[in-house]
Amino acid sequence: MEQEKFYYDNQIVKLFALATIIWGIIGMLVGLTIAMQLAWPIFNFDWQYTTFGRLRPLHTNALIFAFVGNAFFTGAYYSMQRLLKARMYSDILSKIHFWGWQLIIVLATITFVLGITVSKEYAELEWPIDILITIIWVVFGANMIGTMIKRREQHIYVAIWFYLASFIAVAILHIGNSIEIPVSLIKSYPVYAGVQDAVVQWWYGHNAVAFFLTTPFLGLMYYFMPKAANRPVYSYKLSILHFWALIFIYMWAGPHHLLYQAIPEWAQALSVTFSIMLIAPSWGGMINGLLTLRGAWDKVRDSATLKFMVVAVTAYGMVTFEGPMLALKNVNALSHFTDWTIAHVHIGGMGWNGFLTFGMLYWLFPRLFRTKLFSEKLANAHFWIATLGMLLYSVPLYWAAFTQTLMWKEFTTDGLLAYPNFLETVTQILPMYVTRVWGGTLFLTGALMMAYNLFKTMTAGSMIANEEASAPALVVLQKAKMKEESGHRWLERKPIRFTVWVLIAVFVGGAVEIIPIIAVKSNIPTIESVKPYTPLELEGRDIYVREGCYTCHSQMVRPFRSETERYGEYSKEGEFVYDHPFQWGSKRTGPDLARAGVRGGPMFKSVSWHYNHFMDPESMSPGTIMPKYLWFAKQTLDVSDLERKIEVMQILGVPYPEGYASIALKDLIKQAEGISAELKEAGIDLAADKEMIAVIAYLHKLGKDISSAEVTQNIDK
Repeated sequence: MEQEKFYYDNQIVKLFALATIIWGIIGMLVGLTIAMQLAWPIFNFDWQYTTFGRLRPLHTNALIFAFVGNAFFTGAYYSMQRLLKARMYSDILSKIHFWGWQLIIVLATITFVLGITVSKEYAELEWPIDILITIIWVVFGANMIGTMIKRREQHIYVAIWFYLASFIAVAILHIGNSIEIPVSLIKSYPVYAGVQDAVVQWWYGHNAVAFFLTTPFLGLMYYFMPKAANRPVYSYKLSILHFWALIFIYMWAGPHHLLYQAIPEWAQALSVTFSIMLIAPSWGGMINGLLTLRGAWDKVRDSATLKFMVVAVTAYGMVTFEGPMLALKNVNALSHFTDWTIAHVHIGGMGWNGFLTFGMLYWLFPRLFRTKLFSEKLANAHFWIATLGMLLYSVPLYWAAFTQTLMWKEFTTDGLLAYPNFLETVTQILPMYVTRVWGGTLFLTGALMMAYNLFKTMTAGSMIANEEASAPALVVLQKAKMKEESGHRWLERKPIRFTVWVLIAVFVGGAVEIIPIIAVKSNIPTIESVKPYTPLELEGRDIYVREGCYTCHSQMVRPFRSETERYGEYSKEGEFVYDHPFQWGSKRTGPDLARAGVRGGPMFKSVSWHYNHFMDPESMSPGTIMPKYLWFAKQTLDVSDLERKIEVMQILGVPYPEGYASIALKDLIKQAEGISAELKEAGIDLAADKEMIAVIAYLHKLGKDISSAEVTQNIDK
């Protein structure tokens, strides 16, 4: 059979691999820094650019999109060319993808440190960068689908199914969750508000984990694990069931992040149902991966690559059991807002994504550079150090989580909260936070060992940027005599039709959940007493978002006695209708602030208390781990965009009076002078134009509109 000669592009694989290592170390270093900040607040450095609130989204985005993202592209560019027997469709598109993705990461790093953020988890980037992400993602997709079309292999292998599903789903999720109206080049407001924004965000947030951290790496597992073990995939039929069931079910599970919160009950019930169903396809994939190693366990003993992959797949099995379990309402009532969630995601991030990436890189570098791995002993040492680091990181957080939730919910025999002061729970878990630092240090040490090992491997060998290969042309294969095909084998030869079916599978679940909540107004009851933010409160809210306060404080009181006793009235759907974006939070390192503005309530504090708390948290709350916010009292409030902000809010349906934008500044000044005067009465001389004034105004707004016992929700007629 006539062979066609062509060349694999190894240069693009090398670039993404090096980026994976560099950004991985940076992301882990930032993660270690914020872990130290929680254990010892001095590491916030009393500088606005290095606080936990600003560095935490930098850490999550660096690990997800820089480390894991570049690892996915490394494996995808290497495996796709070999599975499709074709060079990538366009070298130019490959280069645009690489440099464009690195530019996005650099821009994200700069903007997060500067406090430029939308505050929606894993989607914090502002609108110009969102547009750039869309462009670069389309470039990657076009290159991938173009390569599938010009392939020399009849059937599209399972790994590429997962790559394709990841591309389609992430595109839908990113665009759907990033619809914003710009205020300026660095500021925008999401079009969704409150409940709608929360549901859309966690439809994105849950499924971004699914289709950026899970499905791409399942594709890598299906390629690199058989290669490393020199064994075929255990079951082709199981891979089909795994793929289609997973991509269909995943999109339904997003609202399980909002159980017992102010979203419709039907959405909660639907998400719980599909979350439990996720166990079956997820464990089907785990079993398929582990049984691929049948007959190769002797190799696992000696190979660091296979050790990493075995633990990676095991971690995948653990987190995909734990995730559905956390979606059970009785379990979620205990776990949500605690460190259990942090432990859960780090088993996934460190174990599944990190270990599979390490294993892939150890297998890949000797083949790219045509030499042996510099040190197998060093790689094995990395495995054991990283495993110990992962355990030291996560196990104390599980312990911390149970400590937190049991203390939060404990009552005395007299029916009073046993620990009414939230800070008591924080100081109790500080030893666990210290232990986590040691775990993170070990994990980072292992990554540095790997970087050294791979660097020495690279310098010892030489890479052929354009690797020669040959294969029969697809048209020759199609003319060759072959068995009649039907069903899935037939679909694997039709890349466009396959893409359409994948699109349908991932679209259905999101559409069923999202469209009714966005389109049917009566799904979100309103509260007549809830009023829009004043201009000063709006500016204060934007500062709150800028500083990442939502990373430690929730604004969602769930309907549990322990929470209503501690914080006040439970949260209602109608009180968030003017919140662009929502600020419900997902972790309580500090107390909930949903009722911080209710005078006479358990969470209300005076203006002077807030001032002193921001300037020196320890003076007001001994033992706190909150950083200082000294710049609030120094920086002048920037109101240059105030008029545009009011106009955008009006576009979004916030009922400010017509023409209010032009007089909003007068109202802002008047309210600010009132707070400044109140501070002066307490002996604090602070000008009315400082950021501190706006933040205090915002905190005193929270919950104030529904503090009356007579408040009820009214369904819009």
